[in-house]
Amino acid sequence: MKATAELQVIPVGSGASVRQEVLRVVELLKHYDFIIETHAAGTNIEGELADILAAVEKIHEKLHQQGSVRLLSYLKLETRIDKTPTLAGKRL
Repeated sequence: MKATAELQVIPVGSGASVRQEVLRVVELLKHYDFIIETHAAGTNIEGELADILAAVEKIHEKLHQQGSVRLLSYLKLETRIDKTPTLAGKRL
C-alpha cells in the first residue's frame, strides 16, 4: 500500500545540535525506494507503507547502536483508497 508520511526523529540528550543524527537518518532513508523531501522540522516520505514503518525501526536501531541513548519519533502517515497519495499532490 502506497503512503505519504512526515517523520521527525528527535535525539534526546544529544546537546543543542542534532545535525549528525539527522544526517544519519536521511542517509538511512536513501537506502529505500522512497521519494524524500527534508525540511526544517522533519522529512516527508513517499513510498510503500511497510517500507516506511521498517525504515523507522531501522533508524531507531542504527541510531541507538551509534550512541543515541533516547529517541523520540513523530510519524504522520496518510494512506488513501480513492487515489495514490504522492508528495507532488501535496504541494500548494
